[in-house]
Amino acid sequence: MTMNSKLPLVIILGATGSGKTRLSLELAKRFSGEIIGADSIQVYKALDIISAKATPAERSVAPHHLINILEPTDAFTVVDYRNKALSCINTVLEKNKLPIVVGGTNYYIESILWKILVEDESFHLKSAIGVLPNNEHELPSEVLHKKLSEVDPGMARRLHPNNKRKIMRSLEVFYQKGRQHSAILDEQHADVEGSLSDGGLRFPNSLVLWLRCDQEVLDKRLNERVDGMIQEGLLKELTAFHKLYNSKRISDEKLPDYTKGIFQSIGLKEFHSYLMLSDEERGGDEGAKKLEEGIGLLKMATRRYARKQNKWITNRFLGRSDRQVPPVYGLDTTDVSLWRESVSSVAEQIVESYVTNKKCTHEALPVQCVNSVPNCEDYTYTCDICERVFVGELQWRIHQKSNRHRRRLESRNKKAKTS
Repeated sequence: MTMNSKLPLVIILGATGSGKTRLSLELAKRFSGEIIGADSIQVYKALDIISAKATPAERSVAPHHLINILEPTDAFTVVDYRNKALSCINTVLEKNKLPIVVGGTNYYIESILWKILVEDESFHLKSAIGVLPNNEHELPSEVLHKKLSEVDPGMARRLHPNNKRKIMRSLEVFYQKGRQHSAILDEQHADVEGSLSDGGLRFPNSLVLWLRCDQEVLDKRLNERVDGMIQEGLLKELTAFHKLYNSKRISDEKLPDYTKGIFQSIGLKEFHSYLMLSDEERGGDEGAKKLEEGIGLLKMATRRYARKQNKWITNRFLGRSDRQVPPVYGLDTTDVSLWRESVSSVAEQIVESYVTNKKCTHEALPVQCVNSVPNCEDYTYTCDICERVFVGELQWRIHQKSNRHRRRLESRNKKAKTS
């Protein structure tokens, strides 16, 4: 195939279990492409089964980048990823090869596609990521959120009190730079190409292939996927990893920390009670009970994660009218028996049109702001009646109309009348 135009950047998105790896291999083979991983767990040299890495045989189909590049104890920030990924993409393009980015880590994808704000390299690379002065990083998320409210109320309003990673990130900016994170972002929003949360697109000639699946079908598929992982040796993988890395880590820190690096992987926390048992206990009734609980928790966590991934795609790509977004093409992976005609064939036609600089005959999904005010999904709302916090006006409105909220509101009003 003769490539007589600037090659596009292809991003394959979709919930876990939707078929991203399969499509990436097909496109790489069809267009002489190279695959760049965008997964915060797959960058590490461990947990191959739980992170659903492409197998060695699959990786032999096409060159793969940013998979198995770190030791489990290595620190790796989104800026580290961004720098390595952009270098890989540019190298692939220079070779006249098609760069195909595949993964489910949202902030990795965003760091590639958009000129993410707060770009000071020296801050990111020299500061101790995840460590705050006076050991504040050990404080509960809610306490850190209150601290952020004191020094940067604008940023605190955008973040859920339980989102410790982002809260710490904003506190790090304030402590290191002496300026509010929100103020820095506001300055950079003035970029004519920027939106309320980031700058313009890094690669104007980019496209997104979104693999979508009926939720009920996907839930069943994910449950079966977990069962398959167990058969492949997941318990052996988790136990070995726990003995090598996590047991000493837990002993040193007294409490388990599943919020950093590879230790964030779904599976470790869910099987924590099982992994903490002795070898003898695992073979008994208590082990069987903890194992069953762990499998159930893993299935539930995987289903929740899939929903979170799809929600992110909807909100960040299709629910925003204030930012530049690449065209997003939906591909239905519900019926795998129709994979060729519904997924790979359509994807090849779309990519071919971009490669040859011809009009694409497939329509991209429409971009519609799902909220009434720009960027309203970045702000939090607190329900004093239900004692809950919601991120985004849409979720806030849904809650206000919920039966639970109405019942509590009615109950409070009745008590107020009788008091």
